Amino acid sequence: MLHKHLSKRIIKSQIFSIVPALFLALSLAISPYAASTAHAAAPAPSQIDAVLLLDVSNSMNKSDKNKIASEAMKMFIDMLSTQGDKVGIVAYTDKVQREKALLQISSASDKQDLKDFIEGLDRGAYTDIAVGVEEAVKVLQNGSDPTHEPMIVMLADGNNDLNEATGRTQSESDQELNEAVEVAKKNGYPIYTIGLNANGKLNKQILADLSNKTGGKAFSTDSADDLPQILSEIFASHLKLKIVPVQSITANGSYQDVTVNVPNASVLEANISIMSSQPVTAKLTDPSGQSVAIPSGDVLLSKSKTYSLIKLLTPQQGDWKLQVKGVAKDKIDINLVFNYDLELKMDPLSSTSYKKGDKVDIATHLFSNGTQVTLSNLYQNMKAVLLATDMDTGNVEEIPLDNSGDVFKGTFEVKDNHNYELKVRAEESSFYRESGTIKINAKNGSAGTGSTGAGTGTGTGTVGANEELAEPSTSSKALYFIIAGVLLLLAAGAALWLLWKKSNRGFVGQMVIEVRDGNTGEKTYPQYKKLNGFRGKFTLHQLLQLAPGLKESEKLVFTPGKNDRLMVQAGDGITVERSGRNTDASRGLELKSGDRISVLLPSVDKTILIEYLV
Repeated sequence: MLHKHLSKRIIKSQIFSIVPALFLALSLAISPYAASTAHAAAPAPSQIDAVLLLDVSNSMNKSDKNKIASEAMKMFIDMLSTQGDKVGIVAYTDKVQREKALLQISSASDKQDLKDFIEGLDRGAYTDIAVGVEEAVKVLQNGSDPTHEPMIVMLADGNNDLNEATGRTQSESDQELNEAVEVAKKNGYPIYTIGLNANGKLNKQILADLSNKTGGKAFSTDSADDLPQILSEIFASHLKLKIVPVQSITANGSYQDVTVNVPNASVLEANISIMSSQPVTAKLTDPSGQSVAIPSGDVLLSKSKTYSLIKLLTPQQGDWKLQVKGVAKDKIDINLVFNYDLELKMDPLSSTSYKKGDKVDIATHLFSNGTQVTLSNLYQNMKAVLLATDMDTGNVEEIPLDNSGDVFKGTFEVKDNHNYELKVRAEESSFYRESGTIKINAKNGSAGTGSTGAGTGTGTGTVGANEELAEPSTSSKALYFIIAGVLLLLAAGAALWLLWKKSNRGFVGQMVIEVRDGNTGEKTYPQYKKLNGFRGKFTLHQLLQLAPGLKESEKLVFTPGKNDRLMVQAGDGITVERSGRNTDASRGLELKSGDRISVLLPSVDKTILIEYLV
């Protein structure tokens, strides 16, 4: 009986998955503007394809006597994702001294290979910036993944110093540089420049122009000691993250406590960089008070002459205690950069054409791995603004949006019969996100309804379609067919709406979640997950904040049952135990308040312990 009941639910859920597609198809048929707004969202934060471009001319010996530049570049590599990012290296003087094509990082040894390459770079006599930039662009053109975020990070210490014996002129170099910059701009390769100004002769304008024209950022410093901080800022800026300053300390020869707060469970990686001119040792304690080995399964450690980088993978939310011991009187700087898999999407508008005085309702949501985030703890510390750009005047209006717990809402009023571009920026202390841009047209001043929101507005395309439909047919028989078709559509729509309403039932209660490691037997601190933010169904992976290491958990699906019960269905390869015994959860399992189950994830040797409470 339970199996039949669950089968009916599965059939309904398949119907419900088709309904949005049908309505989308109908919307596209009615309004030509819908297609332009339905996907107006920024791409999800993805892997990085980075080319590190280093000036290795002899003048760097004076600008960077201690080779801090190499150390900073190594730290940048260590901050990258442990899986999937690509890094290439171009070392140049007035020619390409050495080059490494984009290498995909799939292990710690790959990172070490890149760092060893940097360590082995030699110096040369002259400098020609154009040669380096042109080659870095070629490296990206030849090996960049279209789904990745490309970037060039360039470190130089001054102007060109051309070899007269080659006959190369400054105008030739400038021309070549301009052409390379245009290719970078066309392909979306931002160039982040770092100018070392140790001798006070740095031409900041050249480097600033490179960055401004390609959408990157320009940095300059008089001291190579600032480079690790600058590289951290570039990493954070490119991924729309923020550096979270952690207190600097003066070492006293003993362990000193530093608090590292992980703000929510959506953090994929926490990069803790510890910069010091002297050796440093560290200890780590998780929010539950348990000591965590450095390194260990979910804690990676990279060390070099001037820094230690501790990377926490899918860290537990809460306050971690970092204990740092350094050489007495040595200054230790600590920075924190969180990495998130989050994107911000504006809900599509029903039209792109409006008139002066129209009000456009804006709704924006966070998405993780393509799935809308419904848990409010991620939103609670965030603020969002709508950035409305008047394309005729260039004026940008910032409109604060309300944070409703799982959505940012607000209203934009069309002030003039102009063209506008709308996008939303949402941020908190450790990251920010910007949505894609939606363009609206209020030029002709005739379209719109006076108060237009998503799903309520009337665009010019809709008006035209309705007028054509309203023309009476010369054949009464044809008119009857049209009327019958409309009635049939309305009846089908009503039936589908009733089915959708049933499928969109909410949940009650909460779940207590613990994760047990099969190798060590250790369990995470219990987390309480409220279920009232979900509708229709959700997966265990969503409940675990889409942790990449626990992706297998998406095969376990929860749907609401009668009398505050919960229905569970497991896919292939997932074992569910209740009271120490295996259950056939593939056929469906019913949970009532107080029931406990264990979900075994064999590919990662972890067990998810779940208790359902109402």
